Amino acid sequence: MDRFAQRAVSADTSGSFATSHAVVIRLAGESDAQLLRDLAALDSAPPLAGPALLALVDEIPWAAHGLEDDRVIADPFRPSAEAAGLLRLRVSQLRAAARARTTATLRRRLARRAGAS
Repeated sequence: MDRFAQRAVSADTSGSFATSHAVVIRLAGESDAQLLRDLAALDSAPPLAGPALLALVDEIPWAAHGLEDDRVIADPFRPSAEAAGLLRLRVSQLRAAARARTTATLRRRLARRAGAS
């Protein structure tokens, strides 16, 4: 029986994550607060502080990434490493976009000041 269980687990986790599951990355809303607390409890971690991105795999929460505290919590009973990796990638994309907006705003302000002088 143990060998059968090991095969079932390895067969389930050996497939390509992206092609075998529907993955949704989204901002957690107020209605997700309990879900995030439950996920943190599963991970034996404190709850995330502030806004968070949530990774849902086949509509089931597998991982979350805090945008303020920059921590990841994940369901230890699922192969959630790739979901956590997708969250880290998305957070880095969002931060890069925010930096680009900040830089563009600064350039516009400097151009206005230079034109006013």
